[in-house]
Amino acid sequence: MTEFALKYGCNPNQKPSRIFMKDGSDLPITVLNGKPGYINFLDAFNSWQLVRELKAATGLPAAASFKHVSPAGAAVGLPLSDVDKKIYFVEEDAALSPIACAYIRARGADRLCSYGDWAALSDVCDAATANYLKGEVSDGVIAPGYTDEALEILKTKKKGNYNVVQIDPDYVPAAKECKDVFGVTFEQGRNDLAINAEMLGNIVTDNKELPEAAKIDMIVALITLKYTQSNSVCYVKDGQAIGVGAGQQSRIHCTRLAGQKADNWYLRQHPKALGLQFVDGIRRPDRDNAIDVYLSDEYEDVLAEGVWQNTFKVRPEPLTAEEKKAWIATQSGVTVGSDAFFPFGDNVERARKSGVQYIVQPGGSIRDDHVIMTANKYGIVMSFTGARLFHH
Repeated sequence: MTEFALKYGCNPNQKPSRIFMKDGSDLPITVLNGKPGYINFLDAFNSWQLVRELKAATGLPAAASFKHVSPAGAAVGLPLSDVDKKIYFVEEDAALSPIACAYIRARGADRLCSYGDWAALSDVCDAATANYLKGEVSDGVIAPGYTDEALEILKTKKKGNYNVVQIDPDYVPAAKECKDVFGVTFEQGRNDLAINAEMLGNIVTDNKELPEAAKIDMIVALITLKYTQSNSVCYVKDGQAIGVGAGQQSRIHCTRLAGQKADNWYLRQHPKALGLQFVDGIRRPDRDNAIDVYLSDEYEDVLAEGVWQNTFKVRPEPLTAEEKKAWIATQSGVTVGSDAFFPFGDNVERARKSGVQYIVQPGGSIRDDHVIMTANKYGIVMSFTGARLFHH
């Protein structure tokens, strides 16, 4: 298959639309089910690169949950804790393979943003992963292969129209890439920068103790950022992106946005959040939205009399601002990565409020001394990679 016709491009008025290989060779993918669209394939190819590189860098199965050409979440396949299972709504008796754990964690980082996602798997999709995907609102999945059982499960999703794409894991793209903007062709060398632990050696802070787990988290942050629309900042804990701030014009806005998402992820582990009693038969999106609103400043929108009964069996006690602040203050061991240098220490000040103890960024700001001083004030370990990771 040298080309694949699409219904339309980014929008219904953008026709004709297709994907094809300029050199006339076969496409590196096979569509096993459904009919993916233009944005689906943008998500598929970006997310596949992310998980492929994350697996290569860590040796662990990797997964990503993409929306609008940026990851809502990315993770490696470490085991789920009992709390993880609760906040990601995993059935107690569910079979969990490493690749299933990777996707569950990637999807669970920001369940609101992952609604209608494109999933990417570094390893063959098995039945455990397919069964979890089956219960989520998702547009499609890309993987290097599927077991027969997994494929049959996925073919039952979305009335048989769920998009299932298989990619050749040995495919290597051309060294140069092109795209047209306003009739003008841009050409550049493909960003084949290899991200690995060797990039983390330039620790510029007084505290230079960087444990192996934090190294993995730095690698997860950097590879996630490599495929996130810039400017971007990524918070990571235990091999899982817990907050991604993408496409902001200001670096501090990236840091705040990603930090708010990381805080929200952690607040879902608060005893009051874990104790929410939902009405029987509630839809997953309604439940996820209710949790998000409950944890926000607009909690009255779901707790008002005559409203809470639609969602909860028992009216929950509000999670007060004081309780939120106290809970977030117990967060620790978080890593934050940035796709370009932090220009001011305010980014460090904001990051440490979300439990950040490790920072990885390119360095190179004229205010590096102030950024380093701010990190030293809190005993944070900071590594300069010297490599910018813009993605547009």
